[in-house]
Amino acid sequence: MIGGLYVARDSRVHAAAPGLKLAVLALAGTGLFFVRGPLPLLAALGAVLALYPLARLPIALAWRQLRPALAMLAILALVQLWTAGAAAALAVTLRFAALILLASLLTATTRTGALVETLERGLGWLRPLGADPAKVGLAISLAIRFIPALGTVAHEVREAQRARGLERGLLTLGVPLIVRTLKMADEIADAIDARS
Repeated sequence: MIGGLYVARDSRVHAAAPGLKLAVLALAGTGLFFVRGPLPLLAALGAVLALYPLARLPIALAWRQLRPALAMLAILALVQLWTAGAAAALAVTLRFAALILLASLLTATTRTGALVETLERGLGWLRPLGADPAKVGLAISLAIRFIPALGTVAHEVREAQRARGLERGLLTLGVPLIVRTLKMADEIADAIDARS
């Protein structure tokens, strides 16, 4: 049912070509930066949320995808509130929430392998410039697969802290999470080096 970030369903969104979904994500993401004002952005966020039932995905999944980014969105909103006012803070928060949910919808409805193959084909024109589309595809694949792994590590760190009776805090979670993430990245790098 669930493999990485992909959620298997029988829907038109799932059946759409990965290239089409990537193009829609790129165009919609760019378009969101031209939309001004909280009300149009709230409508855009509503339109993105409406795509979840269309893809036969529960709205609860959208919340689960957005929840890890809430701290970042709050910091972004506070900075905007301080520098540009309440309307700008709300607009930036809505814009990034819509982008996150749209990207999450792409990864929930597209298998990682199909996404990477599409990106490799799309980046083939960079080959004469010295870029290797296969390496770019591998990097993107690793990044996509790293996201659920980081969630698992964060959950394990929280559980270990709870078992020890430690208070929850950004520093108490952040330091072990960074250390374990760097260790995991080193292990992945070693595995890649061993294969090549």
